[in-house]
Amino acid sequence: MNQRMYGLGSKRSVIREIFEFGRQRAQEVGAENVFDFSLGNPSVEPPRQVEEVLVQLIGESSPTALHGYTSAQGDLSVRRAISDYVQKTHSVPCDPDYIYMTCGAAASLVISLSALCEEGDEVITFAPYFTEYKVFAETAGAKLIALPSDPQTFQIDFSLLEQAIGSRTAVVLINSPNNPSGVVYNEDTVKKLADLLRKKSAQLGRTIYLVTDEPYRELVYGGVKVPYLTAYYKDTLVCYSYSKSLSLPGERIGYIFVNPQAEKAKEIYLAVCGAGRAHGYVCAPSLFQKMIARCQGITSDVSVYERNRDTLVGALRGYGFSCVQPDGAFYLFVRSPEPDANAFCERAKKYDLLFVPGDDFGCPGYVRIAYCVSPQMIERSLPAFAKLAAEYSL
Repeated sequence: MNQRMYGLGSKRSVIREIFEFGRQRAQEVGAENVFDFSLGNPSVEPPRQVEEVLVQLIGESSPTALHGYTSAQGDLSVRRAISDYVQKTHSVPCDPDYIYMTCGAAASLVISLSALCEEGDEVITFAPYFTEYKVFAETAGAKLIALPSDPQTFQIDFSLLEQAIGSRTAVVLINSPNNPSGVVYNEDTVKKLADLLRKKSAQLGRTIYLVTDEPYRELVYGGVKVPYLTAYYKDTLVCYSYSKSLSLPGERIGYIFVNPQAEKAKEIYLAVCGAGRAHGYVCAPSLFQKMIARCQGITSDVSVYERNRDTLVGALRGYGFSCVQPDGAFYLFVRSPEPDANAFCERAKKYDLLFVPGDDFGCPGYVRIAYCVSPQMIERSLPAFAKLAAEYSL
C-alpha cells in the first residue's frame, strides 16, 4: 500500500478527533451539556431560496437532465452565471471559459496547486493556516513553507516573506477571512503582497502565482471589505466554496476562477482541467451546480454569527482571555493561558468545553474556537468559560 496514504487515513485530523469525542460525550451527559466549538459546521439554516430553487429544479426538469453529466469543467450556463456575478460585484474581468466547477474549496485547492506546482516546488502560506494545506501541497508534489504572521494583527510579515521567496517558490497561498483567526487581510496588506510578488517574479524570472482560498468571503462584520485579489495581482487563482455562505458544507460545491488577465491564462486553465482529470474531480454535482446558478449573491443570515462573535469576545476578554479581533469567518483564535495549548484543551474538557489546539494550524500556544453554533449554546457555555478562567487566575 501507499505508506503516505496509510498515514493520512490512519490518523484523522485533530479537528475531527475532537468532534467525534464531543459526539460520544453528548451521549453520556446530554448534548445540551457539551459545548463543542471544534468544527466549522454552520448552525444557521441555508437561505430559503436554496430550498425553493431545488424544489423548482426537481419539478421542472427530467431526472436525466437534472442528474446527468455536465461538461467536465462544469455546466456552461452555470459558469456564465458565476462569471456575470463576479464581473458585476467585483468589477473585474471574468470569463466562463476560465471557471472550473469543483467539489468545494478542498478540491479547488488540490486542483490548483497540482496545476501550478512541479515536484520539489514550494508553496508559501502564513500561520495560522487551515490544517489541510500541508496535505494539499504535498499531494501536488510541493513543500509547504509556513511563515509566522504579525502576532499583534495576524497580517502578513513582509520581511519574512521577502526572505522566504526563492527559486522554488511556485505559489503563495492565502486565506482571507482566515481560518482559524477570523482576520481579514486589509487592502494595504493586499497591495504590499501584490507589489512584492511582482518584484520577486521579475527578479527570479518565473511567475509566482497567488492562490486565494475564499470560503468565508461573505462572512464579514461591521462593514469590513474583503479585497478581490484579481484586481490587485493578475497571476491569481480564486478558490471559492458555497459551503459557508449558503450553509451547505455537506454538498461540496465550489469553483476555481483563473484570472483571464494572467500570463499564460489559457495554459493555466488547461492545467487546471488536467489536474481535475488526474485527481478524478470532473463534473461537480450537477443538481447543486444548477442551484447555485440561480442563487448568486444570496447568503445565510450572517448577523447570527456576528452576535455570537460579540457575545463570546466580550465575555472571554472579560474573563481575562486574549484574542485578536476577528472581522470575518466564525472563529476565535485565543491565546492559551499556558504554553501547551493541548494541555489547556484537556483541562477545558473538565467543563465539557471542546476547542482545537493551534499546533496543527502552525501556531502553538493558541486554540481555535468555532462560534458557528447556536446563540443559546454560547450563553449556556459562559459559566464554564468563567470556571476555566478561574483555574488560571485570569
